[in-house]
Amino acid sequence: MNNTFIAAVIQQPISGNEKSVNLSETEQHIRDAVYQGAELIVLQELHATRYVCQIEDTDVFDLAEPLDGVTAQLIGALAEELDVVIVMSGFERRAAGLYHNTAQVFDGDQGRVGLYRKMHIPDDPGFYEKFYFTPGDAEPSKLNGFEPVQTRLGKLGILICWDQWYPEAARLMALAGAECLIYPTAIGWDPNDDDDEQKRQRDAWLTIQRGHAIANGLPVLVANRTGYEPSPTDDSDGIEFWGSSFITGPQGEYLLEPSIEAEGALFAQIDLGRSEQVRRVWPFLRDRRVDAYQNMNRRWLDDDHS
Repeated sequence: MNNTFIAAVIQQPISGNEKSVNLSETEQHIRDAVYQGAELIVLQELHATRYVCQIEDTDVFDLAEPLDGVTAQLIGALAEELDVVIVMSGFERRAAGLYHNTAQVFDGDQGRVGLYRKMHIPDDPGFYEKFYFTPGDAEPSKLNGFEPVQTRLGKLGILICWDQWYPEAARLMALAGAECLIYPTAIGWDPNDDDDEQKRQRDAWLTIQRGHAIANGLPVLVANRTGYEPSPTDDSDGIEFWGSSFITGPQGEYLLEPSIEAEGALFAQIDLGRSEQVRRVWPFLRDRRVDAYQNMNRRWLDDDHS
């Protein structure tokens, strides 16, 4: 396995739900990334269409695909042709009435080498994902859904968007041997929020994920969409996605600085070997008090400890 490689995160505005148009643009970004030396390419969350969860509408389920649907076939074929590792995210139809927000990992001519189904599902104004997505489960993993995917470039800890706010998810991936954390994402602002609130939200988002890098001594890669997407109805003013895709090293240092408006393939060189050196100096895993964390699997701790 290579310790050092070039990674690209794709930051792409989505103009509509015509998959052929969106995927054609994505394909060009992938080819551009490979031309510039990328060996690992990360696509944003639900990249084949607009972010469909702004409203609750049963017709939206028509956009879902099986794991081997047309989107995965295209991405898998590109990974094989270009001999690279690609992380994609899609709206999975697993069975009638059973849908997931699912990332798949393709590794050259090996095809799909693993997948991850989003575990934390939000339900907020403009982000009605609980209507569409079932949380991931442990099948076929024995790690409760948090299992890294083995690739030629190392073990990738794939998590998706809302997962990025939870230190437990990042930690479990790290404990399972992940060598980097990867977050396909679709997050943005309510256009009605003022400038100060928008800044606070984006800063919090950047900070929490850099914190995962630091706490676990791992690189973090984030691919978020950019641009404005209107609501399908008149109930809201849509979402202004804040882009800001970025890559950090294991001390939270920016290897790729976040940009709100940048489009296309954005690059950084990653050295997985640095995690070993950083963890020797900051041995957070060594000093964890695993004997004292029994209550971490409880929803809340009240005052009754009897």
